[in-house]
Amino acid sequence: MSILIREFKSRTALALALVTFCLPGAAFADRAAELLTELSEASSPEIADRVERDLFNEWSKSGSPAMDLLLKRGRDALEVSDFQTALEHFTALTDHAPDFAEGWSALALAYYATDALGPAMDALEHTLALNPNHFGALQGVGAIHEELGDLDLAYRAYSRVVELRPFDSDVNEAIERLETRVNGVSL
Repeated sequence: MSILIREFKSRTALALALVTFCLPGAAFADRAAELLTELSEASSPEIADRVERDLFNEWSKSGSPAMDLLLKRGRDALEVSDFQTALEHFTALTDHAPDFAEGWSALALAYYATDALGPAMDALEHTLALNPNHFGALQGVGAIHEELGDLDLAYRAYSRVVELRPFDSDVNEAIERLETRVNGVSL
């Protein structure tokens, strides 16, 4: 009988541990989903900007203080155009936290800043595989395709960004710029 009680207690403890560790991720996903909905339905650019900041804050939480520090240091290096240091921090981040979409997004920015479009696109693909609604990554995909002359793919990526983030003036301008070149002129 005591073996059954010990087994029950250990299974109960395991179940509680799993619930405890899984809930923060679920809460994070729920909060990010709520913010994405708020952003797509924002009634003004000011509201959209606030929601977007909150969403990026959610996306920037890796769950590990060490990984958050690598992200911060990489972003700090990007701000001062120290691209090599940024690449080193972001590469370490993606090596140690390969399921953290924001790490891949930041790595893509660093590669893009050094005109390494192939590695930037690879990092963007990782980002979107982990977070298909990452409008920053979608905008990066659009920019790279536009730069390479693949206007149809650029237009499609930009169009998806506007679905998620309707008040993005740069993306709306890009869509206007590409509209007739991709869809032709209406008669």
